[in-house]
Amino acid sequence: MPAPQPTSGPTAPLLVHADGNTDARTADTSATATNATTAIGTTTATSTVTPTADATPAKAAPHPRAHRHALLRLGLLAAVLAAAAASLLLWDPTAVLAAATGPWRMPIALAAYAFGTVAFLPRPALNAGMGLLFGSLWGVPLAVAGSALGAIVAFTLGRSLGRDALRPLVRGKVLIEIDRRLSEQGFRSVLLVRLFPGAPFQAGNFACAFSGVRFWPYLAATVLGVVPTTAAYVIAGASASSPGSPAFLISASVIAAMCVFSAVSLWRARSRRTT
Repeated sequence: MPAPQPTSGPTAPLLVHADGNTDARTADTSATATNATTAIGTTTATSTVTPTADATPAKAAPHPRAHRHALLRLGLLAAVLAAAAASLLLWDPTAVLAAATGPWRMPIALAAYAFGTVAFLPRPALNAGMGLLFGSLWGVPLAVAGSALGAIVAFTLGRSLGRDALRPLVRGKVLIEIDRRLSEQGFRSVLLVRLFPGAPFQAGNFACAFSGVRFWPYLAATVLGVVPTTAAYVIAGASASSPGSPAFLISASVIAAMCVFSAVSLWRARSRRTT
């Protein structure tokens, strides 16, 4: 009687009886084991390749309540600025400065100057008024200090009340570039803005407040940058009673040159945008 022949592969050998029939139960058991092994391997491979849903969590959306609070603060900022500008219909800063006497004269003048910048009064008029009341010697430092104080107030209001609501609205290549320069090159950028005669003072204050510029570089650049224009207008106001004096003629020439420079710069910027 021939000996049983084992089969190759992972399945168990089939037992062959003397009559030549194979053991069906053994064959079925081997096939079942093979199929189970294949299924387990396929499942393992699939579970290894397929990433889970928690691998990359979705970014959480901003909370609606925080956005609503930011808009409320922005509305409060607009109300404060509107009230400051409307208050000028009820009182005259020039009359307050002229009526201030004694040891409170300079503090009152400083507070009126700072409030005037927040209320969107033109700084050239405030500077000329300082020169007219205090002369060049005291008018220039008082006007510079008033500009710094007004810049601090505007920066604080804009940073605390309006920045969270307006920062997401910064769109467009120009606005993004301005925000980047103010954030990365704070002192240099603010200094250039302050030295430019045609740049509105209050607009520069809030542009810096809404950007990422830090407070101390902003303040230092403001103090240094406003000195040339402030001195020119203060000296012109102090010497306005004698229009033929060298001080008035020099200050008036400097003011005229700054106005021409601003007009030419704005015209060239507009030409570059249109081409």
